[in-house]
Amino acid sequence: MFDLTFLGTAATTPTLERGLPALLVGAPRHRFLIDCGEGTQRQLLRAGTGLRRLGHIFLTHAHLDHVLGLAGLIATLGLLDLRGGLTICGSEQTLRFVAQYLGAIWPAGRAPVPIGFAVLTPGVILEERDFSVCCFPVQHRGTESLGYRFNAAPRRHVDARRMAALGVLEGPIRGALARGEAVTLPDGRRIEPEAVLQPPSPGLSVAVIGDTEEVDTLVAPVAGADLLVIESTFMDADANLAAQRGHLTAGDAGRLAAGAGVGRLILTHLSGRYDPNAVRAEAAELFPNTCVADDFDKFAVTHPARSPASVDLPREDLLQGDGNPAPGV
Repeated sequence: MFDLTFLGTAATTPTLERGLPALLVGAPRHRFLIDCGEGTQRQLLRAGTGLRRLGHIFLTHAHLDHVLGLAGLIATLGLLDLRGGLTICGSEQTLRFVAQYLGAIWPAGRAPVPIGFAVLTPGVILEERDFSVCCFPVQHRGTESLGYRFNAAPRRHVDARRMAALGVLEGPIRGALARGEAVTLPDGRRIEPEAVLQPPSPGLSVAVIGDTEEVDTLVAPVAGADLLVIESTFMDADANLAAQRGHLTAGDAGRLAAGAGVGRLILTHLSGRYDPNAVRAEAAELFPNTCVADDFDKFAVTHPARSPASVDLPREDLLQGDGNPAPGV
C-alpha cells in the first residue's frame, strides 16, 4: 500500500554517505516528498525513482537543511520540461519562509513550473478513495513544525462461509458484495453486503516525524502506526546536548515507539559523530523492531504489523526492503 524511499538521512550537514533530509512516500496513484534538503533532485535520480508525478511536497518545518533543496528541484523540473504543478504544503510559518526564499529567485508567477502553497492545520489534509493523510503538531525549537500520518482506508473481507451458505457463486455478484453493494440473486433474493462482510480491519498506517525535542505529545498521533519514521540525532550519553539543540536521542525514539505501540521503527536524521549500529542498538533496547535508514533504502509497507513493543517481528512481516539493508537488521 505504501512505499518509502529514503533520499537523505543526515542531520544538519551532509556526509559522504548521507544527504540532507528528504523522504519519498508512494501511495496509490500518488507520490509525496517529505522535506527537500539540498541536492534532493540528484538523490531522486540516484534512487531510480525519477522526477515525475511529484504533486505534493510536505514540509516538516522551515530549517534550512529541510527546505533549501526546493529551488534546485524546481529549477531541474523546469529544465527537464516536467511542467506538472507542485503544491508545497506546511505550516503558515514554514510557507511564509519558503515563499520569501523562492520569491527572491523567481518573482511571482515566473517559476519554471506552476507552484501552489497550501497552509496546513492539524487534522486530515488529503482524502482519497484508498487512503488519507493527516498532520499533527510537533515541538522543535519554537518552530511551527508538523508530522504526517498516511492511513490506508479500513478494509472489509468477504466471509466465504456465509457466501456459500447463501448460495452466492463466484462471479460479478460476489464481486459486487465485496465492494459493499447490495445484489439480487437469480432466484430473487436480495442480499445486503452486511450479511457476508466481516467487520472492518484497520488499514495500514505510516507516521513520519522530522525534528522534534520531545515525545510525550507524539504518543497519541502515532499510536498504533505500522511504521514510524523519526529523527535520532543524538544518543543518550549526549542527552543534555540533545535538549539544548531541540533533538531526540535514539533512546527517546525507542521510548516513543514502545509507548505508542507501533509495529516498526526506522531512525533517520543521523549525526556523523555516531556509529549507526550503536544508534540502532540504543533504540532497540527499548523497542526491538528498530532499524536505521541509509540513503536510497527502499521499503514497501504491505502487511499490518501492530503488536506489543516487546515482540520482535521479522523484517519481512512488515517491511520488504529493496536496496541496501539498514545496519544491524
